[in-house]
Amino acid sequence: MQAISETKFKFPNQTGFYSGKVRDVYYFGDYMAMVATDRISAFDVILPRAIPDKGRVLNQIAAFNLEATKGLVPNWVIATPDPNVTVGFRCQPFAVEMVVRGYLAGHAWREYREGKRILCGVPLPEGLRENDKLPHPIITPTTKAAVGHDEDISREEILARGVVSPEDYAMLENYTLRLFEKGTELAAARGLILVDTKYEFGKHNGTIYLIDEVHTPDSSRYFYREGYAARQQAGEPQKQLSKEFVRQWLIENGFQGKDGQRVPEMTDAVVESISTRYKELYEAVRGEALAPVAYTQMLERIEQSILNSIKSVTLEGQKH
Repeated sequence: MQAISETKFKFPNQTGFYSGKVRDVYYFGDYMAMVATDRISAFDVILPRAIPDKGRVLNQIAAFNLEATKGLVPNWVIATPDPNVTVGFRCQPFAVEMVVRGYLAGHAWREYREGKRILCGVPLPEGLRENDKLPHPIITPTTKAAVGHDEDISREEILARGVVSPEDYAMLENYTLRLFEKGTELAAARGLILVDTKYEFGKHNGTIYLIDEVHTPDSSRYFYREGYAARQQAGEPQKQLSKEFVRQWLIENGFQGKDGQRVPEMTDAVVESISTRYKELYEAVRGEALAPVAYTQMLERIEQSILNSIKSVTLEGQKH
């Protein structure tokens, strides 16, 4: 099995290129093509080996959820011409990520366990245990760091610093809660609980769009609904559906992205196990098995899909 660790295409009329932690983005004026590579990151560090099938798993889950929510919130997608590719509007991203939590898990739990009762300006009640349902969903934004770690920030700080205008931020909050409600419904239909997730937004021609991936296991945490209450009552860990298993493997092997720490060796067995887990994530979220693809000439296939799609989108744009 091959994995896509990077792409280095050169397209006619290309106006820019950006390589993120896991995506390669090609710009064409007002449009962009995003390639979901098989790179994997954790603790804001790109791990040394790519994971076969990971990119198309996340891209196809995102495509499904973007289609399912476009009636609620405008999103950036115009087409998904390839399992690893999404083409859409180039938006100017807001410098915050909208994290929304329905349960006390992950980072929020770690902060709570340390004694914090205010998270990103939001007060939390006493007496909560890990993975308890919160009284209502809360928004705990983070800054979007170009390098290094994202940092928690409150609504008040965002507005005081002028990071986002009050009018736009009110819209971001509204969209975030709407999306989380829809995501919760979609998860319930698959026997899952949407625990927490993050949304990114940008502007294009004055309109706010939902951008990036949505409700994927990389951007979201899910619990299995069956047995949730019994496990909580017994004080047992919840059965999770997220990238948390990768973080846990790293933590168990002495890595949390801190200075001086080294990423543990990613053997073939480790890479294969992570790939298998991503395919299981796809089946759980989509309710169907991940279709096989031909690995021969994979990069050529992706390149051609971008060429054809951008040509079509540009022609369509010229008509308008």
